[in-house]
Amino acid sequence: MSDIKRVGLAGFGAIGQRVAIGLEQSSGHASLAAITSRDLVKAQHRAHEILRNVPPVVSLDETIERSDLIVEAAPAEAFLEIASPTLRAGKSLLVLSVGALLGREDNYSQLAQRYGGIIYVVSGAIGGLDAIGAAAVGQLNSVTLVSRKPPRGLSGAPYLIEKNIDLSCLKSPQIVFEGSAREACRGFPANVNISAAISLAGMGPDRTQVRIIADPTINCNIHDVDVKGEFGEFTIHIENRPTDNPRTGILTALSVLSAIRKLTSALRVGT
Repeated sequence: MSDIKRVGLAGFGAIGQRVAIGLEQSSGHASLAAITSRDLVKAQHRAHEILRNVPPVVSLDETIERSDLIVEAAPAEAFLEIASPTLRAGKSLLVLSVGALLGREDNYSQLAQRYGGIIYVVSGAIGGLDAIGAAAVGQLNSVTLVSRKPPRGLSGAPYLIEKNIDLSCLKSPQIVFEGSAREACRGFPANVNISAAISLAGMGPDRTQVRIIADPTINCNIHDVDVKGEFGEFTIHIENRPTDNPRTGILTALSVLSAIRKLTSALRVGT
């Protein structure tokens, strides 16, 4: 079994709060050791609202010191300031901002190996990473992700701003992006972390293809992954209800809790 017993949360938004509640309600071996956030006062106030037993709400350094595993649940731009000190402290890191890891995975893997930590990439809002990873052991021919989101779930994306794409008056579905997973993560850092996870499991960020559709007729995030290879072909279809943050789905928080449960369990299902 894993020696992970103390979990620290770096980020206390919609996902972090759901993870905190789930850990408190869980009868597993891991407990919530500390919480950190850019606004510690706001995070402490919110923690007292939703938790019965509030852990210390402290700086990142102290959260790392109190924890065996840090769950990175912060905005993508905070990834670097969370990841490096966590791994240098010899602690393990569970990554949600997977797009921020692209292009740096080798450096961070070496850092984790040097200091004795481990980097875990969770499934997030998608499924089938086990199957994609298994297929990648053989020959993969293509991996394609099509993501459909309500326009408000894409608002503020750098790609839309750069291309001057206004979705506020959209009346019907519109393709707003087609390209590689690497390009998708650069243009939509808060929206398509699943494309990064899929690419790391399979063909890499430059050969994994992504299409993003803004769809005003839906109220959930819909993802379809099509995988072809020497094994055959499979398709994954997921309709994920959003959290209070329209950019992220409920399944993302549940995948974090599932990963922690798997890490602390003597029985682990899935490759």
